[in-house]
Amino acid sequence: MRIKYVLIIALLFSLPNLQAQQNTEVYLLDIKTVNGKTEMVNPRNISNNEGYDNQPSFYNENTILFSSTRRGQTDIAKYDVKTGALTYISDTPQGSEYSPLKIPGKNSTSAIRLDTTGLQRLYEYSIWDGTYTEILKDLSIGYHVWFDEETIVSAALGNEGLDLVVSNIKNGSHDTIYSNVGRSLHKIPGKNLISFISKKNDPWEVKSLDPKTGKIKTITTMFKNIDDICWLDNGHIIAADNKTLMEIAPEESKEWKRFLRLDKKGLNNISRIAVSPNGSHLSLVVEQTPEAIVQNQLDAYNARNLKAFLNTYSEDIQVFNFPNELSLEGKEALKERYGAFFESTPDLHCKIKNRIIIGNKIIDKEKVTINGETHWVVAIYEVENGKIAKVTFVR
Repeated sequence: MRIKYVLIIALLFSLPNLQAQQNTEVYLLDIKTVNGKTEMVNPRNISNNEGYDNQPSFYNENTILFSSTRRGQTDIAKYDVKTGALTYISDTPQGSEYSPLKIPGKNSTSAIRLDTTGLQRLYEYSIWDGTYTEILKDLSIGYHVWFDEETIVSAALGNEGLDLVVSNIKNGSHDTIYSNVGRSLHKIPGKNLISFISKKNDPWEVKSLDPKTGKIKTITTMFKNIDDICWLDNGHIIAADNKTLMEIAPEESKEWKRFLRLDKKGLNNISRIAVSPNGSHLSLVVEQTPEAIVQNQLDAYNARNLKAFLNTYSEDIQVFNFPNELSLEGKEALKERYGAFFESTPDLHCKIKNRIIIGNKIIDKEKVTINGETHWVVAIYEVENGKIAKVTFVR
């Protein structure tokens, strides 16, 4: 077995280093307070989808909206926190939707739609049937937030970067207030103010805007010039920094402090952050590490959960017997083989005895029990674009 490991490692180092963009996934965590300390527990992948899943927001305490790719376009997905059910609100062949937000006082959501013609506008979508109407004309919005039922504050495409614009949906007016802003716009809890990130200075600054008067104030400096923040009900700000969430209480301190580390949970590159209205849940956009993806595959295998198992693999998955004998190709073939295998194998368990991680490649020494018989296998998993693209078994 030692000789085989040497051969495997030599083989891996001879392969080119594949640099591919990871999939983004939307995660949900529960916020708990234990002995006066805030903790984040029970992280779970609620998008669980190949491709782009991003920009989560809470429609209410039990419903999350986010943008999700399917059939080559991006639609508005709706996730039920209590049941775990995932449905889609929109299905727009002529365009894709981004940044969905609940519209105040309505059973509908606003979203930025990018049409196949290149036209980019803000639309309203019914939460029930997805019917839509255009909200704002003559303004290419990148990101937005609702101040009240008539007022939208947006980061709109300007001559140089993004401009902060206040729009009135009744009279159709647009007032440009500030230039060179970031994408993170939020209603500040307990105040009639909107926060935005100014990129005019280094370090960047978190500022507040009164949309009614146009008055702007500086709240705090930004941590490491990061683009994504979120407000907690207690007036604290959290920001995403790779595998860590940072926190600051701007009315009490000028120092950012570590709030939560997620590296041990197999999550990378945290970006968008959203907190539920009642403060009980936190949603994050992350990239999963190759190790976490392979572990998800193992957990699904042991649970004989065919759907979850298949979701960890790419559509054109290739399975080899060492060194290069093709055993299986394509997810449909994988589904047929393992579907029958799970049904006919009531006694099934795989335990990892050793694991080696080399970039996007995971090498597992596996002890597999099948109907009382023990088998030893070395499996080489290669992860590309957030999915297992190749597996080589050494038996």
